Amino acid sequence: MLEDRTAAASPTPWPAAYPDGYAVVDVETTGLARDDRIVSAAVYQLDARGQVEDQWYTLVNPLRDPGPVWIHGLTSEVLADAPLFQDIAGEFAKRLDGRVLVAHNAAFDWSMIAREYARAGATAPVRQRLCTIALSKELKLPLPNHKLESLAAHYGVVQQRAHHALDDARVLAEAFRPSLHLAAGAGLRLPLLACQPLTEWSDGPAAAPAYSARVGYQPSYRNGAGTWRASRKRPACPYPNPGRYTPGGQLKQGMRVAFSGDTSIDRELLEDRAVEAGLHVATSISRLTSVLVTNDPGSPTSKVVKARSFGTPVIDEAAFVQLLSHVTPAEGGA
Repeated sequence: MLEDRTAAASPTPWPAAYPDGYAVVDVETTGLARDDRIVSAAVYQLDARGQVEDQWYTLVNPLRDPGPVWIHGLTSEVLADAPLFQDIAGEFAKRLDGRVLVAHNAAFDWSMIAREYARAGATAPVRQRLCTIALSKELKLPLPNHKLESLAAHYGVVQQRAHHALDDARVLAEAFRPSLHLAAGAGLRLPLLACQPLTEWSDGPAAAPAYSARVGYQPSYRNGAGTWRASRKRPACPYPNPGRYTPGGQLKQGMRVAFSGDTSIDRELLEDRAVEAGLHVATSISRLTSVLVTNDPGSPTSKVVKARSFGTPVIDEAAFVQLLSHVTPAEGGA
């Protein structure tokens, strides 16, 4: 039925400037930091009009703690015999080659993929990406938030295993197709962004151990898997607040970050990674808040209203995830 609806909405002729094919991607990872790794990946290959051509899925041994097992369900035992990324890099590349990478919060998926290829001494054959969050905004879809489950519900796509890479990629492929046809019917220019591959890579030390040494940051364990996550009762940030974030610049350790509304990435995981990077996660907005992260800056929530009244910079989740990879050290910090 989904194909029938989109076919009926399909314009004639199809926009000549639209891409010839797409690779709808989802990766599950050990976390959000620059040294985190991919633990599973899935690709749905679509033709120019969004019809499925092929699908592919693999586990990946990250050679480290698998991270949020309570989200992706992949324990160290499950991943022990999985291939390393360099072992699947060639097959992954075949699925991406010559196609636009499509993902929900594509900045995150692309950054993780680009880093894995750089570690493997290779580059991913991707030159453009398309974020389905950005496309939904362009289409002005009446979604309550920017979660994948909301986009899926809007188009009647049933999720079977949330946070399983293959099912998330399937759901996104099925939801992307009608969005693509709506965009084509409206003559909308797709929100394509360039993908710049990394040519070299060096994993720096993880931020969490340094934070732990300074302020007694304690891990906690869930599901008996030995995976850590930050306690909800956070210690004080060890860095002084350097002030407000400058749009177009970088985040700096000590900055006070507040979140408002729904996020496509698990909120607690997003907050944990902000803390690991040396940021202060604030529960409210004040004149000292450095930046507010929200996917709905027009929302009348108290945080958004206060941020507007104080002149606090506002960025969306995708921008924050990108900035989180390159947080500037505090002055005098380690």
